[in-house]
Amino acid sequence: MLRLVPLRAAFLALTVTFVLALAPGTRADDTVTHFTLDNGMEVVVIEDHRAPVAMHMVWYRVGAADEPPGQSGIAHFLEHLMFKGTETLAPGELSRTVARNGGRDNAFTSYDYTAYFQRVAADRLDLVMGMEADRMVNLRLAPEAVATERDVVLEERNQRTENNPSALFREQKNAAQYLNHPYGVPIIGWRHEIETLDREAALAFYERFYTPNNAILVVAGDVRPDEVRALAEEHYGPLPANPDLADRARPQEPPQLAERRLVFEDPRVAQPWVNRSYTAPARESGAQEKAAALNILAELLGGGTTSYLAEKLQFDDEIAVHTSAYYDGLSLDDTTFSLIVVPADGVSLQQAEDEMDATLAQFLEEGIDSEDLDRVKMQLRAAQVYARDDVERLANRYGQAMTQGLTVADVQAWPDVLQSVTEDDILAAAQEVFDRRRAVTGWLNAPSETAQEEIIQ
Repeated sequence: MLRLVPLRAAFLALTVTFVLALAPGTRADDTVTHFTLDNGMEVVVIEDHRAPVAMHMVWYRVGAADEPPGQSGIAHFLEHLMFKGTETLAPGELSRTVARNGGRDNAFTSYDYTAYFQRVAADRLDLVMGMEADRMVNLRLAPEAVATERDVVLEERNQRTENNPSALFREQKNAAQYLNHPYGVPIIGWRHEIETLDREAALAFYERFYTPNNAILVVAGDVRPDEVRALAEEHYGPLPANPDLADRARPQEPPQLAERRLVFEDPRVAQPWVNRSYTAPARESGAQEKAAALNILAELLGGGTTSYLAEKLQFDDEIAVHTSAYYDGLSLDDTTFSLIVVPADGVSLQQAEDEMDATLAQFLEEGIDSEDLDRVKMQLRAAQVYARDDVERLANRYGQAMTQGLTVADVQAWPDVLQSVTEDDILAAAQEVFDRRRAVTGWLNAPSETAQEEIIQ
């Protein structure tokens, strides 16, 4: 039987040495300047002068969870259409211009935000800011371009979801997780609703939400606040705000009173697994302590081969080939805490689930090993140090947090909040979240041979 205690001790000592070695060269806080233009657009400038590059990002406070009923996928669809040109830019010209200047660009959509970025040499910031400001108000959509791009999105859904049983399973499970909140609707949209999206729907969504008072500009890298302010006032400052923009209001969850279970079978499944997720609180501005405890709980339970679930289920009992736990507190509304167990050959999904439950109960009864807690805290501290070496990650850190209700102060306080978490904080958070009435337990598996024969017939 493999024993991991000596490895944990050795890793802890190595991690402590690593972090202490890095600490003298790091700042307590990122160098951040935050201000607001007259039209309501927020601007965040993160200085990092180690390389002559700049990350320019525009984050809109709108995502898939803000879509009108019956138009699932419109936020992601519009993200695609934003590359179709303006009065002064031909379709695709923005990306081609960025590439000609040695940079790269892209965009992404989540439940709570949509973001567009360009990573360029710092002296090209004026160029990309002008183009991004242009498409905030001057998007032009030819009907044929809309139809073509809708087909592109449908094919994306085919490739990423329809042809992937794991993705289909997660989609079904997510829909069961939320009784009323739009987090239960896939970001890419349901196929039957994507098929109905049209130019009028896209433009209505664009005109409502793509406005400076609904956007955050984040610029990180070899830049100075006064220079960014001047450029922002030149390019974004003249753009009109939307005076009718309402506060974000979404359907909220009622009390969840019964566990939900689902079994998803697909002949393409090569490796079955058990996945349970609980609704859980997100990071709250000015009160991030509970989210910090859940973050560390996820690392203790399922953060790699030295975690509690891995030791018990993979190495001690050898009933699993993979275990993990996951919590993402960056969410505007309540998020989830998830557990995954992939059983070893010959172990049924029911056995895997039973052993997972027994291990969770044992964890709560035994309490937390102080060395394990110190190890996780050191790993988190090291990850935060590494993140400062990448202007893209820095920009993402602030943009994502601020579109989900947090502030610059919250982002900068987060490392210290994590380090202040106690064993009692973690156990209290676990007891609160591990409520089966607010859980969905899913099994992903291939059909039995008998079931496959019936399907074929």
